Amino acid sequence: MLNADRTDPALLRELIAAELLTARERTAQLTEAVDDAELVAQHSPLMSPLVWDLAHIGNQEELWLLRNVGGRDPMHPEIDPLYDAFEHPRAERPRLPLLPPAEARAYAHEVRGRVLDLLAASPLEGAPLLDAGFAFGMIAQHEQQHDETMLITHQLRTGPAVLDDPPPPAATGGPLAPEVLLPAGPFTMGTDTEPWALDNERPAHQVDLPAFWLDTTPVSNGAYQRFLADGGYDDPRWWTPEGWAHRMSAGLSAPLFWQRDGGQWLRRRFGRLEPVPEDEPVLHVSWYEADAYARWAGRRLPTEAEWEKAARHDPASGRSRRFPWGDAAPGPEHANLGQRHLRPAPVGAYPEGESPCGARQLIGDVWEWTSSDFTGYPGFTAWPYPEYSEVFFGPEYKVLRGGSFAVAPVACRGTFRNWDYPVRRQIFAGFRTARDAQPRTAGPRTEGSA
Repeated sequence: MLNADRTDPALLRELIAAELLTARERTAQLTEAVDDAELVAQHSPLMSPLVWDLAHIGNQEELWLLRNVGGRDPMHPEIDPLYDAFEHPRAERPRLPLLPPAEARAYAHEVRGRVLDLLAASPLEGAPLLDAGFAFGMIAQHEQQHDETMLITHQLRTGPAVLDDPPPPAATGGPLAPEVLLPAGPFTMGTDTEPWALDNERPAHQVDLPAFWLDTTPVSNGAYQRFLADGGYDDPRWWTPEGWAHRMSAGLSAPLFWQRDGGQWLRRRFGRLEPVPEDEPVLHVSWYEADAYARWAGRRLPTEAEWEKAARHDPASGRSRRFPWGDAAPGPEHANLGQRHLRPAPVGAYPEGESPCGARQLIGDVWEWTSSDFTGYPGFTAWPYPEYSEVFFGPEYKVLRGGSFAVAPVACRGTFRNWDYPVRRQIFAGFRTARDAQPRTAGPRTEGSA
């Protein structure tokens, strides 16, 4: 549906309705998989109770679509402060007088019914929030982003598994080169044309980069285990001073959810304890851990611009694509997205999603840490509200790119930017490494992504 003609109002309405429906089906799956006691519980101080996310989704939909776009009166203005993400940190939300599960569901359902009536009558043009259905697209993305947040909460909760999934596709096509070369030169970063792009993805601008090498795939669990076996967590040479201080104070010794059992590593994944699969991208590592691994391997994390050039630049045409494989919306053959699988696919999967440079899995599977701080692009303008991006600009946050298996296609594209504190590990984050282009005097490195 993401390929629908957005200049045709009827097709655009159909696209919007489909994206809203897809998001709500996923929200229902995540909130109906557990009982009410688990919905109102806080499974980690890092996360909200699931019932808060549920009502917050409805509240934001009412605020932006019914009130701002439709000009309707507030349905329940007294609850607005409860679901303001900036007014109440996650750790204190369980103590708020939140809507109980049945009322939260009813509220979100009533809002959605009114929104669909509004959509049917909307001209989808004539105002910035309406043009190309931007506000509706923003809300579909917002709900899917909270669905990813709720999936993180499911990973953090204890108890038996309540979610199930089929396995992702295997890697195909034989062994891959460990890294790909990106020649020096300019490319277009960001976008002026993506209709539902958020403010931090804009504007499009030229960036000129020197040549660099990039891992063909994300760093695997097997490669990361070699870092562990070599004492990577015990050697301060590989860590920044801040990273080493955090590693010591937090007692980090392996990725989150990993544990040692005799001669093998196990991981907890959505209520299941299983051997760590060596061929999957490493997951649940902080920026500090990713940076330490890269230093140990004699490499570095890519910059955000390097990541985007690898994902979007087409040297044959000189233009930047929407996605690594082209401009078509993601299909199941391109990338591991949309919670179809509850884990990353093995490194080397999705050959049809390969970028022009030969890199794979740049979209989906795991969010990828970059070395870049989160800032605005040259000419950045906050819109439609500064709290979406601008208030987070600065060195406190590191940029992640590419999306994970938990990200929906509507909230994932070659220009999409995510950000978080460098200590965060509960998010579905991994990484790949890079190095400056140098005359090669030896064969490919042995410590790598595969």
